Amino acid sequence: MDKSILYQYIDACELIKDTEKEIQKIKQKRKNIVQDKVKGSMYDFPFAPQSFVIHGIEYSEGDEKKLREQEQLLEEQKAAAEAIKLEVEGWMAAIPMRMQRIIRYKIFEGLTWGEVAVRMGRKATMASVKMEFQRFMGEK
Repeated sequence: MDKSILYQYIDACELIKDTEKEIQKIKQKRKNIVQDKVKGSMYDFPFAPQSFVIHGIEYSEGDEKKLREQEQLLEEQKAAAEAIKLEVEGWMAAIPMRMQRIIRYKIFEGLTWGEVAVRMGRKATMASVKMEFQRFMGEK
């Protein structure tokens, strides 16, 4: 697996959350019913004034098409982000637990090598943790 996808994992997780919020906004817009009151007169004599309440949705048929297209694009975007997330999580489950912790601390949480060494414990030093990571990832 390409190491760069590890850095995309964080963005993929955030993108999924943001996309879900946008999809909810679209769905809420479809449910939003507006109402208004108008005044008129009776149809027959004595033509007394009357009030009427009008209910409806706040968008047109053309707007509905745009909303469907926008929702479809958001769903595709979310699916792509979920694919990256699943790929990384599957790969992470297959590597040694110690390396999972190092990757989680360094890449996903953004800690410094010194902070990673402290979290790793057991006499780990900044240089040893960094070297272990570099060897595992095949860096020179």
